[in-house]
Amino acid sequence: MFRNIALIAVSALTLTAGGAIAAGEGGHIEDVTFAHEGPFGKFDQFQLQRGLQVYTEVCSGCHGLKYVPLRTLSDEGGPGLPEDQVRAYAEAFPILDEDHNRQLYDVEKGEFRTLIPADNFPANTTAGAPDLSLMAKARAGFHGPYGTGMNQLFKGMGGPEYIHAILVGYTGEEKEEFGTTFYENHAFPTGWIRMPPPLSDDAVTYADGTPATVDQMSMDVSAFLYWAAEPHLMDRKNAGFVSVLFLALLATLLYLTNKRIWAGVKGRKQHA
Repeated sequence: MFRNIALIAVSALTLTAGGAIAAGEGGHIEDVTFAHEGPFGKFDQFQLQRGLQVYTEVCSGCHGLKYVPLRTLSDEGGPGLPEDQVRAYAEAFPILDEDHNRQLYDVEKGEFRTLIPADNFPANTTAGAPDLSLMAKARAGFHGPYGTGMNQLFKGMGGPEYIHAILVGYTGEEKEEFGTTFYENHAFPTGWIRMPPPLSDDAVTYADGTPATVDQMSMDVSAFLYWAAEPHLMDRKNAGFVSVLFLALLATLLYLTNKRIWAGVKGRKQHA
């Protein structure tokens, strides 16, 4: 119960300009195409693997995924890493201190330990940096018009689009206010964000040879964060598709049954 409350609280959190990502309607969000969109869309396994790499090498230095179990990296429909790679990935996380990573501290032995697949991703490591576990579900990229929600009906909530727009929305302009540096970003509601541009071309080297442009890395990590926020999306789509087929079949049978039952009555001629 308390964990569900915590999840709701994180997803409902609205950050100020001091955070990395904030909700709002003031920024310019472009609709981009992801493989998982649409009723028959599926996550691109290779894109999720690339997004995991971007998160690990760039984002994890400040942002955590404390509600995402490491073992899910091997689940079908996700990045699909072999179990031995998941174990190696878990052990590779640096051990910080008990305050930041309490799951790394073995109370019985009184010492720190490495992560194992049964653990979750480490929590935030930088003050003020939001956890990204539910960020792609908590942020709405599309609104209106005029409060009608029509954009969301046709384009979806736009959480991944919002994250992508933030990552590619930097203009290069900076300003300082009260000793804090802000960076101009067209996608951020206020137009200025405290998070420095996290990505640059060739910030990572993809194993599959995909060019690591800012746009490509933004697309990959946005798709990965959406999977992290809703890892069972494919199962939900499959269940919905089967349910629609079942309801269509049931409606057809009911219609034929109704005709059969009332055929003798409806076919009689009315006599005065």
